[in-house]
Amino acid sequence: MRIIRFSDRLKAASITTLGVALLAATPAAAQKKGGTLRLYHNDNPPSTSLLEESTIASVTPFAAVFNNLVVFDPSKVHESIETIIPDLAESWSWDQTNTKLTGGC
Repeated sequence: MRIIRFSDRLKAASITTLGVALLAATPAAAQKKGGTLRLYHNDNPPSTSLLEESTIASVTPFAAVFNNLVVFDPSKVHESIETIIPDLAESWSWDQTNTKLTGGC
């Protein structure tokens, strides 16, 4: 009978852990682009008014229903002043101090 020392067990555990890590890092485990995102929503919205309600129960189902004057470009990685695109507004401009945005529909 062979006596297993602590260092042999440590080596075996290290090799096993390395093997599992390598298998988990394969391209088959990567996420795929496209498809449909389905969310489970477990609450009834108190109302459909996003102006009166700010809970996740109202915002999640109704945010896609209402339009904004301007939105951030969803194709851009970062949101900034340069990535604002029109939604309902036909034009907009900043005031002299760049603190107020005036839009036209």
